[in-house]
Amino acid sequence: MSDISWLKDRLKGAGAPVILDGGMGTALEKNGVPMDDKVWSGRAMLTHPDDVRSAHEAFIEAGAEAILTNTFSTARHMLEPGGLGMKVREINEKAVVLAKEAVDRVAQRPVAIVGSICEWSSDKDPNWNSPTTVAHAVREQAEVLAESGVDILALEMCERVELSEAVADVVTSMGLPVWIGVSARKHQEGGELASFSYADRDFEETVKMLSRYPVELMNVMHTHLNDVHEALDTVKKFWDGPIGVYPESGYFTIPNWNFEDIVEPGELVDHAQTWIERDVRLVGGCCGLNADHIRALSIAFAN
Repeated sequence: MSDISWLKDRLKGAGAPVILDGGMGTALEKNGVPMDDKVWSGRAMLTHPDDVRSAHEAFIEAGAEAILTNTFSTARHMLEPGGLGMKVREINEKAVVLAKEAVDRVAQRPVAIVGSICEWSSDKDPNWNSPTTVAHAVREQAEVLAESGVDILALEMCERVELSEAVADVVTSMGLPVWIGVSARKHQEGGELASFSYADRDFEETVKMLSRYPVELMNVMHTHLNDVHEALDTVKKFWDGPIGVYPESGYFTIPNWNFEDIVEPGELVDHAQTWIERDVRLVGGCCGLNADHIRALSIAFAN
């Protein structure tokens, strides 16, 4: 764990917004790394470690000041159904090592390493989607990430209140700074804003519950550009701390991301300008957004 006081100051309003990296899993896929229908990009630490490191390096060279480990899908509730239950520690440790190596090799300024954690499971077995099981899996993963030296733990794509509460309880007890990411979507034109993956899940309910946790940043992430402003309205209704935005572009058909109608880097900058005018303190990209997008954000907004 490194000194990230500079990042905390920036999130609180000192200077330019923080530039986050882009979509790690989709960067790997774009570079030819095969995705897995159970663990998505989680197998890459075993099969394509050089590609994982290179993806981090590309984002850092593009201007990312914080990078997310490739661990979105590497907690036990994801790995066990994918036949990798015996590799939980190895995969998560390796992900942090690769991120650190990328920083050491190419960073010209401080870069924070953020350990990605998610409640989501691609397996429909109720056992892998219960609050108790997911909480145990997340605790195991968070402990490995913390021991391996991440600077921050980030809950990503919080969508189901019962799971989000269980994982937030665990991660906020680990003694590291915590970011929480919520994902929203209008599933039909003119409809209500719901959780990204679940039309029957109320986005506002999830935000309201998570806003009670004393975390350092609330992110609107993996949300389509057209839905970000309304999602920000909801977050601001309940959360008065720093806010970040890193949207997605394209769409997912398990296990692959479909790189169709991807926002152009300049258009992303235009959107980001409106978010920053609303006091957003971190900008970056999620699925579908690559190093070119991060470079454009860095040129436009970095110190």
